[in-house]
Amino acid sequence: MSESENRLEELVRRFPALAECAPVLARTVEAVGAALDAGGTLYICGNGGSAADSEHIAGELMKGFLHRRPLTAGEAGGLKAASGADGAYLAARLQRGLRAVALTGHPALATAVANDNGGDLVFAQQLWALARRGDALLAITTSGNSRNVLLAATAARALGVTVVGLTGRGGGKLAELADLMLSVPESETFKIQELHLPLYHALCAMLEARAFGG
Repeated sequence: MSESENRLEELVRRFPALAECAPVLARTVEAVGAALDAGGTLYICGNGGSAADSEHIAGELMKGFLHRRPLTAGEAGGLKAASGADGAYLAARLQRGLRAVALTGHPALATAVANDNGGDLVFAQQLWALARRGDALLAITTSGNSRNVLLAATAARALGVTVVGLTGRGGGKLAELADLMLSVPESETFKIQELHLPLYHALCAMLEARAFGG
């Protein structure tokens, strides 16, 4: 059994309510993993607690999570050649990352978009400028109906970006736009968020295992 399969089995064992999400999670790992393999980027967005989750997910992917992810010999050699002692320092401490961008930061841009274009465009505008065909978007909304997230998903589809929804029961309007839906079986916001955490931790662990395990 692969490490990713072990992580999926562990998730279901610890959180039986998420068993119905397991098949979609496995497909999500393959879809997002393929985008990353091709040099693409995973973009992540959400509001409130889901904005914090977006930052959390990006943090788990951009540096070592459950694996240390040391640099390759070629990467380390390039750093050492670039600048002796400092290059060696970087070579010993930097880690390989998975390309992930939380669209919830960038306050100067976000406030400019809100003021000049409309607050519901904050995620869609960033995607329109940054995303390329073959990238992926993880759109987080507990209700599945957050307008700025729905507009981001619409923009993503137009760009040829794979859309993964992370929602509560039913998926709301996002279910009509997403290629893959991770809809946890709860309806109250805080209970949905309680199940989102182990689900996206498993996603991060499985993506890491796919890229760096072994």
